[in-house]
Amino acid sequence: MRDVSVIGIGQTKVGEHWTTSLRHLAWEAIHAALADAGTEAVEAVYVGNMLAGALSRQQHLGALIVDFAGLRGVEAVTVEAADASGGAALRQAVLAVRSGAAEVVLVVGVEKVTDMVGASGTTAQVAAADADHEAVHGVTSAALGALLMRRYMHENGVELADMAGFSVNAHANAVGNPYAMFRRPLKASSFVKGSMVADPVNLFDSAPAGDGAAAVVLCPTEMAKDMVPSPVRVAASSLVTDAPALHDRADPLVLAAANTAAGRAYHAAGVVPGDIDLLELHDSFTVFAALQLEAAGFAQRGEGWTLAKNGDIGPQGRIPISTCGGLKARGDVGGGTGVYQAVEVVQQLRGAAGDCQVPNARRGMTLNVGGSGGTAVVHILESIE
Repeated sequence: MRDVSVIGIGQTKVGEHWTTSLRHLAWEAIHAALADAGTEAVEAVYVGNMLAGALSRQQHLGALIVDFAGLRGVEAVTVEAADASGGAALRQAVLAVRSGAAEVVLVVGVEKVTDMVGASGTTAQVAAADADHEAVHGVTSAALGALLMRRYMHENGVELADMAGFSVNAHANAVGNPYAMFRRPLKASSFVKGSMVADPVNLFDSAPAGDGAAAVVLCPTEMAKDMVPSPVRVAASSLVTDAPALHDRADPLVLAAANTAAGRAYHAAGVVPGDIDLLELHDSFTVFAALQLEAAGFAQRGEGWTLAKNGDIGPQGRIPISTCGGLKARGDVGGGTGVYQAVEVVQQLRGAAGDCQVPNARRGMTLNVGGSGGTAVVHILESIE
């Protein structure tokens, strides 16, 4: 099995791109990634997407996007794993290069969530839940987040104000990210005053949905060293599933898929949580940030929130998270999220994250979650000395 590295990255600004089509967003990210890699030749393209069929009335994204990007004839498919589609697409690309099936592979995560708003958008997004046993009863993504948040607060004696640090940190980091949707700071005092979305989840607990695309180019590490000055090695890639429905899990406050995926990735990379310099996690709601920190071994059960309370998640903290704004401030790009996370970690490891830079970052991790925890994808990336 061959070593795999990232040689190119590209991304679009996340926002409400009313006049830009899904294919144009994908092309912009692909063009930037190929230019960064110094190549125009790829053998396969993996597209991460969750909502195009429902919101853009467009399937068959593999052929559509490579055709528009000037890559007609290249092998291309769409990978869907709800919000974890981007991470899942990246894993397929890693496996293709690692196995020898392809040399240079491109991954693009793209989403257009503003093509439909209101009830239509909400209905499409809750398709990540169990349609027969959750969505049919009118549950929304925010409602599922609220169920977890209420239980988490009850079991651990946590107040809403105790969770403010997650959103405050994300917004502070997004100020330095030109691709972020909301580049303005958030005060802890404002966090608790947010309008209620699904009690106890308020506006500032929730990540805003946005349009965008991100892309990465992969190839064998030996080839990468000759192609670009600073390749970033994929030290580990792992994908694990769990029951999509909350009620089917042994303990709803344990993200078992994330726990197992992280454990497998640590083993493959030969590291422990303390060796990770930064973590891009899936903070669609603040409670998910706490649960993922616990699942990935950065905090004991019921103590993930304390890392935000004590300032351990900032750029100088014990485990910096959401370093470019995370979903909360960069914007929640649905199926494109996992690829944005990879782009941001590569920037950090290159020392090219600008005002978002984590000092001396050498190893970063992405944790991309689908639905309320039904899929978890972990990648560990590291600088090549």
